Amino acid sequence: MADYERHEPEKTLLHEVVREQLEGFLASSHHRDQAPPRFVEQELRSFLRCGVLAHGFLRLHCDDCGHDRLVAFSCKRR
Repeated sequence: MADYERHEPEKTLLHEVVREQLEGFLASSHHRDQAPPRFVEQELRSFLRCGVLAHGFLRLHCDDCGHDRLVAFSCKRR
């Protein structure tokens, strides 16, 4: 089986910044009556779940070699 390295979006700097700052940003913007459009919040929350095993995955199994691979669900957004 070919080598495969799972993309780990939860380990990227962008994911870390959004994860750590989103709630504070939203609270602050709502407090100032300058909340972003709802779709912006939805996109950011979706981004935090996209490709993360903890939010759902498939287990693929190779009958030939017995190897299992976990594939995280994608948010299908580009």
